[in-house]
Amino acid sequence: MIGLNMEGMMITKQITAKNKGDKEIKELYESAFPKNEQIPWNDLMRLIEEMHLDFTTYYDAGFFVGLTIVYPRSSFNWFWYFAVREELRNKGYGQEMLRVLIGKYKEQTIVFDMESHRQACDNIVQRRRRHAFYLRNGFRDTNVFRSYDDLEMTIMMIGKGTFTLQDWDDMTNELRQHWRWEDSE
Repeated sequence: MIGLNMEGMMITKQITAKNKGDKEIKELYESAFPKNEQIPWNDLMRLIEEMHLDFTTYYDAGFFVGLTIVYPRSSFNWFWYFAVREELRNKGYGQEMLRVLIGKYKEQTIVFDMESHRQACDNIVQRRRRHAFYLRNGFRDTNVFRSYDDLEMTIMMIGKGTFTLQDWDDMTNELRQHWRWEDSE
């Protein structure tokens, strides 16, 4: 499915298990996120159908810009992945993609996790910039944090309501019903 956003600037395309897109989509996915935060590509393609994931790619004048993957749920829409091609970052594409995505899920609550901006690390400047970007675009920090090994994640949200660790556990348990990291190794 291809469609224009409301201003006609960015074209979106739905990715399905049958329509996996081209090589550059997979390459962006695999390069934009740390390996330990990725679902292996073949598993992700299976989960698109099983979990009815919203995997969208974004184009400007036919040129691939980025991708988003959302798990639509009744209580919270869970944004899994959001990536802009490296050479196109800081040019307004991320802002436009986020605007389109928020518009698509307007009137619904959206949550996502990101590497914490308060944890000491090598990429603290990048994390703080990312956190500020989402705050500027209407998200709020839930002050809910979850750690995996040595990585602390913070939960951001937009929309009504609150978000708790129980909500986090409910969402991750739904994912575990379809996929476990151990199954891919």
